[in-house]
Amino acid sequence: MKQPFAHSMMPQASHDELARQIFATSLRMHIEDEVMAGDELLYEKKVKPAMALANGAALQNYKDIRKHMEREPYYQMWSSLVKTGKEMLWDSVGESVERQLPELIARSKPAKPLGSLTLDPALPVPRYHAACDIHWMPGAYHREITKDDVYAGALYDRGSYYVVAAIMGKAGNNLPDKTHTARGAFHYLDQHHPNFRPKRILDLGCAIGSSTVPYTDKFPDAEVHGIDVGAPLLRYGHARAEAMGKRVHFSQQNAERTNFPDGYFDLVVSHAMAHETSSKAIRNLLKESYRLLAPGGLSYHTERKFFYGLSDYEAYLNDWDTFYENEPFKGTLRECDPRDLMREAGFASSEIFFFGTNRAGGFFEPGHPQAFGSIFGARKV
Repeated sequence: MKQPFAHSMMPQASHDELARQIFATSLRMHIEDEVMAGDELLYEKKVKPAMALANGAALQNYKDIRKHMEREPYYQMWSSLVKTGKEMLWDSVGESVERQLPELIARSKPAKPLGSLTLDPALPVPRYHAACDIHWMPGAYHREITKDDVYAGALYDRGSYYVVAAIMGKAGNNLPDKTHTARGAFHYLDQHHPNFRPKRILDLGCAIGSSTVPYTDKFPDAEVHGIDVGAPLLRYGHARAEAMGKRVHFSQQNAERTNFPDGYFDLVVSHAMAHETSSKAIRNLLKESYRLLAPGGLSYHTERKFFYGLSDYEAYLNDWDTFYENEPFKGTLRECDPRDLMREAGFASSEIFFFGTNRAGGFFEPGHPQAFGSIFGARKV
């Protein structure tokens, strides 16, 4: 299996650590490719007929499916294996990070940085982040275990590579060494706004900047900013960008209300972040995006599939994360039509868009079978 993209801040694995990381990833791939298929078979052959017999012609929704599936031993086994496999993955990567943590902290302080890092120790961490370890990542995004800590960032950088590979199953072996979630958004810009040249860009909930740094290549003349509430992520992300020779300005801020002036940015984005905020917070965040945009500017947000257009079984399967992945707001977001959220934020209906996306740059109606994720947003008139 391929290694994560190499740079001077990436924690390296010893022989035994790497063996454990590959085993944990391979286990998850096996579950995705082989074991999970039995879940659908269980539903079609046993649970669905039993639900129809019990309820007659009454229609069921994805929440009813989950309640019935949870009683089945096969579902319980599959669900437990997924959770255990991911915990094994984080633990195996954590060994590599802990062993190298003092060295990583020393390397995280560039002498002559291209970009900048501004931290706010007094910034409260929102409860929707503090209440649980999202994705079961130990310590979540904000907890610090030592001075000038970068543990969470290093764990996220190496660990998320294997997490993404695992959930893609066999296709995970074909992941390129350098991946970023901004790719689908760039396809959108190339197809729908080929002449768009933003002067200032803001990435909300940027984490370690894996989705932020690519904007410095896409728009080399732009001033690129990334904000997040997690200081360990930002310290690492700043050092990571510097190690790649990229100029990014990182600051510790809550995306619901930032300290940037009105109309400061031409492009405001987020990547796989909206589902990790509360129902109230996502509305605040989108309103803040509207405030920050200059007239004619764009705001868009990439996510996985929404429930819009999905079958009940697909919606049930996609809702698993809400209950067992420590992502309690994912289901609430996916039940929304994001176009309504953009209208609430102040964007004109005529400027709002919502597409299903795939990794090849295709755009579809939301819920289309070929869509893997989604992108929604608007232009500010």
